[in-house]
Amino acid sequence: MNQAMKSDAIPDAVQRFVLTSIPSVPFLEALLLLQGTPALRWDAAGLARRLYLSERASATLLEELHAAGFVGCDAPGVYYYAPRSGDIRELIENVKVVYAKNLVGISNLIHAKTNRKALQFADAFKLRKDS
Repeated sequence: MNQAMKSDAIPDAVQRFVLTSIPSVPFLEALLLLQGTPALRWDAAGLARRLYLSERASATLLEELHAAGFVGCDAPGVYYYAPRSGDIRELIENVKVVYAKNLVGISNLIHAKTNRKALQFADAFKLRKDS
C-alpha cells in the first residue's frame, strides 16, 4: 500500500461511528458546522442558509442531532454543540479530521450504508418462486 492510500485510510473507530451514528452527508455537515462553532446558537433558518437546505430539512437535521445526543437545545428550535460525552466529542473530532482529508471516502461510507438499507428494503418485497 502506498503512502497516499495509508493517509486516506479511515480508522476503524471512525468507520464504526459513521456507520452507526451518521445517517446522511447533510447530517454530518450540520454536525461538523455546529462542532466548529461551539459558542454559537443555531436555528433552522441559520442552518438552512449555511448548508443551502430548506428550513424544513434544517429543522429536521437539528432535531435528529438533538435526539442523537450531539447537540443541546436552549429553547424550542435553538440548538448548540453539546455531545453527551467526552468520548463522543472525541469521535466527532476524529471524524472531522478524517473527513477533511478523505471527504469522498467518508461520503462513500455513508452512501454505501444507505444503499445497503435500500437494497434490504427492496429485497423484502421480492416475490419468491415458492410463494
